[in-house]
Amino acid sequence: MSGPGSMASGAAAGSADGPADAARAPEQALFPPGFSVSEIKNKQRRHFMFLRWKQQQRKDKLANKRKRKKEREALGDKAPPKPVPKTIENQRVYDETTVDPNDEEVAFDESTDEFAPYFNRQTVPRILITTSDRPRGRTVRFCEQLSTIIPNSHVYYRRGLALKRIIPQCISRDFTDLIVINEDRKIPNGLVLSHLPDGPTAHFRMSSVRLRKEIKRKGKAPTEHQPEVILNNFTTRLGHSIGRMFASLFPHDPQFIGRQVATFHNQRDYIFFRFHRYIFKSEKKVGIQELGPRFTLKLRSLQKGTFDSKFGEYEWIHKHREMDTSRRKFHL
Repeated sequence: MSGPGSMASGAAAGSADGPADAARAPEQALFPPGFSVSEIKNKQRRHFMFLRWKQQQRKDKLANKRKRKKEREALGDKAPPKPVPKTIENQRVYDETTVDPNDEEVAFDESTDEFAPYFNRQTVPRILITTSDRPRGRTVRFCEQLSTIIPNSHVYYRRGLALKRIIPQCISRDFTDLIVINEDRKIPNGLVLSHLPDGPTAHFRMSSVRLRKEIKRKGKAPTEHQPEVILNNFTTRLGHSIGRMFASLFPHDPQFIGRQVATFHNQRDYIFFRFHRYIFKSEKKVGIQELGPRFTLKLRSLQKGTFDSKFGEYEWIHKHREMDTSRRKFHL
């Protein structure tokens, strides 16, 4: 590989043939078609050449973008449509269980499943939020903030009481759902959501928990108004069931005057939760202000009936080695 001195001499020689050749000559000398930075043995030289190569890549990309823009402006209305960039989402492997909203079988299943009484307005959500045994400060604060965004929810801190004994008490007190926040090393890392009295029960891995004080540019504390609920991108039968579980936590009629919205956004099987408030800047412009808390969920299992770790029948279990064979395969 030639040194810095030879590169400078090559650039000087190229300038004699014209400006265009002078601009191309060093690039051709530096980056031939079979160029590979990993073949350079000297560490400092390899790092230097890698930075030059990345810089050249950015320049070429910007030049091609400007060229395409000029061509589109010259063609005007006759310009071809912009190509759709390839992403993991739009290259997703088709799932046979993808839900069609007009499917009669799906409509029948929804009318007879465990959540039908809620969607038929026969029940009003009443939620019990509890924790693992003897929770620590961060988990306690997270449960308190979670209870402020889910209307008609109550927090109960466990002190050695088994979950199987809590569930019958919840049913006798007319609770419709049970949320259990698990923790590890004083950090919330799991969520169990059980629909009462007949299930199902979903177990999630929780990550990226941020309390209100940890969110920048947050708004004031949520009000007692019932929020709107947005369920985004739950497309399969499994995802549809999970979305209905989340929807059944909130009352039927949102109070729009409160301008609050709870969002469950599914992307690549990760469920991102955000809680916002609308900010009307003018008659045409609307902004949003995050209120918190925020967290991310990853479904680990869906169990029939209420929580039973030993004898429960599972509808779906995430098996890493068998299910994660392709980055373009999603289950929700």
